[in-house]
Amino acid sequence: MKNNTTKYFIFTGLLLFLIACSTKKNTFLSRNSHALSTEFNILYNGQLALDKGIEDVKLQNKDNFWELLPIERMQVTEDRMLPGDNRNANFERAETKATKAIQKHSMNIQGSEKNPQMDEAHLLLGKSRYYEQRFVPALEAFNYVLYKYPKSDKIYEVKIWREKTNMRLENDAIAVNNLTKLLKEIKFKDQIYADANAALAQAFLNLEEKDSAVAKIKLATEFTKSNEEKARYRFILAQLYEQLGYKDSAYAKYQEVIDMNRKASRQYIVQAHAKQAGQFDYEKGDSITFLKKFNDLIEDRENRPFLDVLHYQVALFYDKNKNFPQAKKHYNLSLKKKTQDTYLTASNYRNLADIYFNSAKYVTAGKYFDSTLVQLKPRTREFNSIKKKRENLEDVIKYEGIAQRNDSIISLYAMSGSERTAYFEKHIEKLKKAEEAAQKLAEKEAQIKENQDRNEGRIDANDSPKKASAPSPSVANPSASGKDNTFYFYNPTTVAYGQKEFQKIWGKKTLQDNWRLESGSGKINEKEEVAEAEKENEKDSKEAEVEARFTPDFYIKQLPTSQILIDSLSKERNFAYYQLGVIYKEKFKEYQLAANKLEQLLKNSPEERLVLPSMYNLYKIYEIIDKNKAESMKARIISLYPNSRYAQILSNPNNEFAESEDSPKAVYETLYKQYQAGDYKLVLVATTNAIDRFTGDEIVPKFELLKANIVGKLSGLEEYQKALNFVALNYPNSEEGKRAEKMIEVDLPKLNALQLSSLDSKNWKILYQTKDFEDKNTKILREKIGKFIKDRSLDRLSVSLDIYTMTDNFVVIHGLNSNDLAVGITSILKDYKDYKIQDTPIIISTENYTILQIKKNLDEFLAGNLTDNPTQPNWDGTFEKPAVQEEQPVQNQEKPRKEAQDPNNPQPIKSTKGIEESDGQIGMPPSPQAPKSGKKG
Repeated sequence: MKNNTTKYFIFTGLLLFLIACSTKKNTFLSRNSHALSTEFNILYNGQLALDKGIEDVKLQNKDNFWELLPIERMQVTEDRMLPGDNRNANFERAETKATKAIQKHSMNIQGSEKNPQMDEAHLLLGKSRYYEQRFVPALEAFNYVLYKYPKSDKIYEVKIWREKTNMRLENDAIAVNNLTKLLKEIKFKDQIYADANAALAQAFLNLEEKDSAVAKIKLATEFTKSNEEKARYRFILAQLYEQLGYKDSAYAKYQEVIDMNRKASRQYIVQAHAKQAGQFDYEKGDSITFLKKFNDLIEDRENRPFLDVLHYQVALFYDKNKNFPQAKKHYNLSLKKKTQDTYLTASNYRNLADIYFNSAKYVTAGKYFDSTLVQLKPRTREFNSIKKKRENLEDVIKYEGIAQRNDSIISLYAMSGSERTAYFEKHIEKLKKAEEAAQKLAEKEAQIKENQDRNEGRIDANDSPKKASAPSPSVANPSASGKDNTFYFYNPTTVAYGQKEFQKIWGKKTLQDNWRLESGSGKINEKEEVAEAEKENEKDSKEAEVEARFTPDFYIKQLPTSQILIDSLSKERNFAYYQLGVIYKEKFKEYQLAANKLEQLLKNSPEERLVLPSMYNLYKIYEIIDKNKAESMKARIISLYPNSRYAQILSNPNNEFAESEDSPKAVYETLYKQYQAGDYKLVLVATTNAIDRFTGDEIVPKFELLKANIVGKLSGLEEYQKALNFVALNYPNSEEGKRAEKMIEVDLPKLNALQLSSLDSKNWKILYQTKDFEDKNTKILREKIGKFIKDRSLDRLSVSLDIYTMTDNFVVIHGLNSNDLAVGITSILKDYKDYKIQDTPIIISTENYTILQIKKNLDEFLAGNLTDNPTQPNWDGTFEKPAVQEEQPVQNQEKPRKEAQDPNNPQPIKSTKGIEESDGQIGMPPSPQAPKSGKKG
């Protein structure tokens, strides 16, 4: 009887279990069984994984306190994820659990969900996708809850998450509308109410409606129960007040963050102190209180992770108060504390650079500007500004380096043998001390790192990184687990370390009695002894090489011994001194520094060409800083060089003297006429010589700009930009320097935008390449083309000789109105017995030929890299396409006509020689400030 009763109970239990497991039966038992399994098993574990993942996200999030903080601590990355990848394993686990709950426990019967936990499963699914930054699938999950479970007790929370997702998808206006409606629906002012207001505040911030955001953040701060959120909302509110100009309110809000003390995260408190420091009045404020406050903060052990921020604020205080030694000290202390805040690092470097720049230590300033640029984001306004400032220092750094190096070598050359030895012995002592200190520091850091890696189990017995592997059960001590293994022999890492240390001291000993009395070095066999001996020999040879650095002969042997070489170094040094004097005078207005360089130059007995320009520049400087010295220098120039142009200028300050044919102005006008005639190669050489000859004269910037134009014509846009940049940087205060800067900013971007096109044209050319116009083969080619034009009475065709680069040229046939005509002519010239031209022709449209000459991209054209839809820069009337018209024959086919130009105002580079139609010139657009040509190409 008892057995039968047991059987009945078992049968009944199995039946009830089967009924409860069914997702198709809408019974009390099924509903509650599935709800219970969903809530306390699957969703519980999924929520744990989600919470852990959120914690990871917050820890990985790095707030940028230089900008307005976002409401939510989550950084959205633009990294694309491959199928199967995930950002955080915890979120993948949470999504898996939510999916499992839906698949196994959903009771969708007759279109209605009977399991009351399914809304929470979909909510968990949406959250996990949201934190994985898969916002579209997350939105689908949230919308499903709103559609299927409108009466869910989680409905308000789901609506908030949906709008947060909408904001991530940049649907901020929709989020504002929906959240505003939601706030009217919420009856109780609890955490949900706070979250809704916080989300709405973020939407307003995204829409730049800061006033509206302030009101919502206040409500969120008031009703949230999380201290971390209170601190963050108050900090954001203070930042908003600051941006809106309410300084007092901002200061008070920052103080509220500080007053939260340990209830707030330490980073908010420290940054609040830093923001308050930004409002400090450095002229009228209480400096003693300010310093006491920040010194106390620096000494507080809790603030050690934020010493970079605190030292930076103290450095700013000293910087503003002109106490530069203390400012430099604290900037360096801020840098010493390694930080992930790259902008803070950049700010430290930038401010140090400014200190050195303002004290005229340009070489050091340049190094700090370099470090600043490494830390800043490219293509930002600040980056471009500092980059330009750094480029201005390029020549200073270059010439200061030359001057210091050559001065040092020349001074050592002039010393006696004993003096040189004594000098290098002192130098070697310093080297040894520095090397010893560096070695000790490196050993200390290596030991610390090794200990850390060993303690964390990242290295094995051979000091090589361990490969990641699945944990295996402990054999030696099954009851001990991971971190709880404190016994020496239970930890394989410490055992391996002990074995290694033993081998370092005793060598490889064989396992035997009285092992300490074993003879030899403990090596196992002779091969090891030989290998060890070879290693020792290599070590000795390396040590011998190292020791050579610590002998005076090592350096003395490297000194030059030839007087010719010393004279060359002296000449290079003198030119560097001259350039430094001019740069300090013209570019930086550091007149005393410029005078020091030029005075030192004159003491060095420089070559004759530098003496007069140096004396004249000194006269100009003395007129500003010392009138008596100016008069003395003027008298020296007139007495020592009475026939020089400088003496004439000083004797006739109103320029009442005749210009000789050899004067800088006359030479420039002659070169400019040759430039107009198209003799670019000759003019380039002559211009370079003129720049060297008239060094120091006020007309040099004109020569430099003329040279830049020629370089552009012969070498293309890239070299043209470099040449213009040189003029802009070295002569920033001259009219030519300003014009070059304008051309870089306005013209060059438009010229760079030009593209070779595959579009049809009504104006074509035939090109034949040549190296030399006077070459025999080129003359024969020209004669055959001329004969062809004459025989067929093609008067509309013309021929020009066009320069392409310094080494390559073109013989060009103009006046073709179609590509087919050009192809036919090239066939006749190649195949007809009277011509038989075997040179390979290049058929090109006039538009493409213009671009070809501007950008020097013949290879690109020949490779067929043409675009069907070329960009059309807006020239504002300064660039006009060639007009479609019939060409007229020119009397002299080999010399194109040129338009008259003002030699004192050279235009930006236009077409190279011969790129024209009969009624005008086709070429680059003139710069906006230059007068435009009245003709159209």
